Amino acid sequence: MRHPDTDEIPARRRKRLVFRACHRGIREMDILLGGYAKRRIAGLGEAELDRFEALLDEPDQLLLAWLTGQMPAPDRLDLAMLDAIRRDAMLAQDK
Repeated sequence: MRHPDTDEIPARRRKRLVFRACHRGIREMDILLGGYAKRRIAGLGEAELDRFEALLDEPDQLLLAWLTGQMPAPDRLDLAMLDAIRRDAMLAQDK
């Protein structure tokens, strides 16, 4: 869901999304989503920011299950964004 303040400055929006991604409530989600946000947020366009923000609105337990493959993600989600987060975590782990 896009932030209701449609005049939000892009840099402020990115900073807000990084904060939300890093402060989820479950440490694993802080690492997965926060790590992705810190590494990739600057390169995301508006549409990708919208898709990332929509994922941040999902409950942590479900997101974790979808990202780790414990449960299949529903079709209503942005499966490409979930895959991008998974790939990013794997690349970061290899470093």
